[in-house]
Amino acid sequence: MTEGSSADDAVVVSVIMPTYNNEAHIGAAIESVQSQTRAEWELIVVNDCSTDGTADVVESYASEDARIRLITLASNMGAPAGPRNVGVEAARGTYIALLDADDLWHPQKLDLQLNAIRTTGARFVSAGLIDFDDGELPEFSYVRRARLQRISMLRTLINTKTPTSTVLAERALFLRYPFNESLEYKAREDLDCFLHMHEEIGESIKVLHPLLGYRITAGQQISGNKLTMLKRHYHVLSRYEWSSGRPMGTLAALFTASHFASALYHRAWRGRM
Repeated sequence: MTEGSSADDAVVVSVIMPTYNNEAHIGAAIESVQSQTRAEWELIVVNDCSTDGTADVVESYASEDARIRLITLASNMGAPAGPRNVGVEAARGTYIALLDADDLWHPQKLDLQLNAIRTTGARFVSAGLIDFDDGELPEFSYVRRARLQRISMLRTLINTKTPTSTVLAERALFLRYPFNESLEYKAREDLDCFLHMHEEIGESIKVLHPLLGYRITAGQQISGNKLTMLKRHYHVLSRYEWSSGRPMGTLAALFTASHFASALYHRAWRGRM
């Protein structure tokens, strides 16, 4: 068992990692959690019936670090939303952090975001990302003092990108606004979830530094298909209902257009968010 890895340690953050056939990459993702400068975490890996050696890889880490748990689902759910919800239900931490099994965290990720919560009282914190090609590693730099930005509901709708694997928020919020498990929401279930959260909390905090390495793997990511993502984005907004019960209506098309115009600049030209 690794130092500081007792299962009895106080858990502040529960890291939820859904996975399906990620044998090649999940070890690096787990190690990026283990490398955090804050140790008060647990990692819950939810295996969506992988058919490769993913479970064996996770179990090898769990056997050495009691903070890591593996949950294997009885049947495949077809998208990350369901496994994430299962992980949230099983979590013991006050906060939930999300990490996909092929992405990597900056070593200071949890530390900087927990500090942001402490200094601002935020209930939801995100961060920037940098792309990196499969077979390489992201180039993270040490952060002495993180710059913070307040993100409103309106700003989220207009142009703010919230990379799922950067989010750290209260578990209570995730329990109140679970990910929509309908396959019609696949790859955009995070947008629906985060919008509902922002409507309740008013604003979140974004750490203006890349704290996530987003792996670019040719032909394997839905999010790489811009037209598909645009359609899915509009689908979510066109069906979104405010807490009052009022639908978003014609604003859905406007917010979809503004969001993707901004995304094209940030991702295609800058390679970061």
